[in-house]
Amino acid sequence: MKPFLPFRTNMSEGISLANQLIAGVIFVLTFTLIFSERVHRTIIAMFGACVMVAFGTRYGFYSQEDALKAIDANTIFLLMGMMIVVANLKRTGLFNYLAVKGAKISKGNPWILLVLLGTITTVLSMILDNVTTIILIGPVTILIMQTLGISATPILIAEALLSNVGGVGTMVGDPPNIIIGSAAPFTFNDFLLHTLPPVVVAWLATLLTFRFVFCKELSQKPEGIKQIMAMDEYAAIRDVRSLKRCLFTLTLMILFFFIHHRLHLEPSFVAMFGASLVFLLIRPEPDEILHDVEWAALLFFIALFVLVGGVEHSGVLEVLGEGLVGLAKDNMILAPIILLWVAAITSAIVDNIPFTMTMVPIIKHVAAAGMNPNPLWWSLALGVGFGGNGTPIGATANVVVVSMSEKTKDRITFRKWFKSGSIIMLITCLVATLFLICLPGVFR
Repeated sequence: MKPFLPFRTNMSEGISLANQLIAGVIFVLTFTLIFSERVHRTIIAMFGACVMVAFGTRYGFYSQEDALKAIDANTIFLLMGMMIVVANLKRTGLFNYLAVKGAKISKGNPWILLVLLGTITTVLSMILDNVTTIILIGPVTILIMQTLGISATPILIAEALLSNVGGVGTMVGDPPNIIIGSAAPFTFNDFLLHTLPPVVVAWLATLLTFRFVFCKELSQKPEGIKQIMAMDEYAAIRDVRSLKRCLFTLTLMILFFFIHHRLHLEPSFVAMFGASLVFLLIRPEPDEILHDVEWAALLFFIALFVLVGGVEHSGVLEVLGEGLVGLAKDNMILAPIILLWVAAITSAIVDNIPFTMTMVPIIKHVAAAGMNPNPLWWSLALGVGFGGNGTPIGATANVVVVSMSEKTKDRITFRKWFKSGSIIMLITCLVATLFLICLPGVFR
């Protein structure tokens, strides 16, 4: 893992107000264009990163070598490895099987179906990326609900919200957690100890909230229950041999995630080992599998690392870090709570990944000042994870679900989302706040 270079505190060492202004303007303009969605975010991020390096080189605060060092290879290769394993698992039909099986167990009851599919989504999001989970579960959910003659809106929204909640529970469940785990650094077990307990309580609170918020929709009687009960869930499995080998590989990876710190292995190595093993065991055409890897997302991450690195080297984050250090010195109990809610509200407005990457060097500055940064790391993880549920644009999984709903008769509008998402955000953040207040020793 790359070492962290502490913030420079002497302005004469190359940091000036002009450099901070240049880096800050480039950063703000880049993210303004990203959020406008007029051009794909990866293209804008890559261009912004190049502009940051160009101006940094010209004015001497950020070199090309600095930019390369700013890229966290541990995060990039961990995501890449998991994407390759999921791409192989997707071809087996396992996720279709789980969805149909859940529908048959529920016998078409919308509430039971929400609990089952929502729980499957929550659990899968702890192991797989939540966006990938939604992409796999969403289309099947729409098919089942159309067959039953029931609106898919409550189920789709629940799956998106629960995927975000579940993703907070483990280090590999959500991109912000991967970034935090790499930067802190924390182990896979650290996340199970600190974020999984709040996630379990938040999961239960989310389900109970849905029972009341969508009481009318979940009381509908299904029309196509006979078609669902006639489906053969086992027919969804397209390749039993490959499925067994994928599950073996995934199980092995999870075991290694539990003990990787004892073996002195980076999580990225475990993920890439699993990716290479599943390739070796199944031997598909590499081009077919690599086609399903989200290369645009990986390039987006790389560009973000370069952008945030430029802001860090210019000294902008030092100013923000000093403010957080001052707050932490005055009240180390209040600081994590404030950070949690700031992270949650911000993540409801903008994507939680850029905010997380911006906060990483700031929290590292707190550590460099000689204070324990752990409560701030856990507050950040809980805040950005739960806060993303507030609006349809707060997390990538939300955007995917809204897009899917446009193919149904009951499209998810901002108002429909806000009806449940904002409430879920408030309740889950309150759960996280109570954990921080009642168990401060655990988070330190």
